[in-house]
Amino acid sequence: MASVLVTGGAGYLGSHTCVELLSAGHDVVVFDNLSNSCEEALNRVQELTHKSLTFVQGDIRYQDEIDQVFSDHHIDVVIHFAGLKAINESLETPLTYFDHNVVGGTQLLKSMEKAKVFTLIFSSSATIYEAIGDIPLHEDVPVLSKNNYSYTKLITEQMLQQIAKADSRWSIALLRYFNPVGAHKSGRIGEDPQGVPNNLMPYITQVAVGRRKKLSIYGHDYDTIDGTGVRDYIHVVDLANAHLCALNNRLGAKGCRAWNIGTGRGSSVLQVKNSFEEVTGIPIAFELSSRRAGDVATSCADNSRAVTELGWQPQYTLEDMLADSWNWQKQNPNGYN
Repeated sequence: MASVLVTGGAGYLGSHTCVELLSAGHDVVVFDNLSNSCEEALNRVQELTHKSLTFVQGDIRYQDEIDQVFSDHHIDVVIHFAGLKAINESLETPLTYFDHNVVGGTQLLKSMEKAKVFTLIFSSSATIYEAIGDIPLHEDVPVLSKNNYSYTKLITEQMLQQIAKADSRWSIALLRYFNPVGAHKSGRIGEDPQGVPNNLMPYITQVAVGRRKKLSIYGHDYDTIDGTGVRDYIHVVDLANAHLCALNNRLGAKGCRAWNIGTGRGSSVLQVKNSFEEVTGIPIAFELSSRRAGDVATSCADNSRAVTELGWQPQYTLEDMLADSWNWQKQNPNGYN
């Protein structure tokens, strides 16, 4: 078993991954500044697993704070979730995104090198793909920065690839997520964005629970089945388990390798809305709005490399994702607050 540092571990993806890590017998140290997360999520992670973790509040942009974590705790592997992730916001505040996602990532790498910890699983994104031509997207299709968020993911990937080339001690996994949704079956942890949600699923569930009047659908004139954007939605627990598979793959391995984490099945925004209504029986009021800058028509994964090389296989259907998202929201109408 490994001792794992999870940056951003109190967030949506991080908290679900902590559940799977603890359940698998790993020791977990969470480092999070709580800027878009809540310590209550970690309390519930421990409640669900009947195991304890260590929480350190801090910011990856401040190297002395990260150095202290490595000084105080034995760490074998780092899973790096910490960062900002809203496309629209990244276009409005590019320097903030470069500071958190690129500078923060660099500070983390410096601390890892100093502590002689060379195994890293990086939270990347399918938004780095050019998304022109073949769908589904495989790991070798062209990459292109379409917005500042994807740029920070792309430049960090390229930085990690160069580091691994220069120093053979590094073993790095680049996990390119498609669209994580859903929640833990218990409904105790789930997605709790601050302010207006940037992602589809929490927007739908907040309409369903009465926190918002209607769903805004951005773009209805794409070249898709119904004009709305098509995405590859993956259950957050499947995504969390991909990190365990990547951890097992990277321990003892060398170099840097990328894997898509998606189901290989695309659903449009309207299909998701309609399926949610069928699963829950709750009508979702909506309005059609103009496209958002930086969005693409279709994004869907070729996940065959992850299936073959990591031994990973997504288990949950779209209906599971919708049911679990609603179970979380109805139990926690105001999130963790």
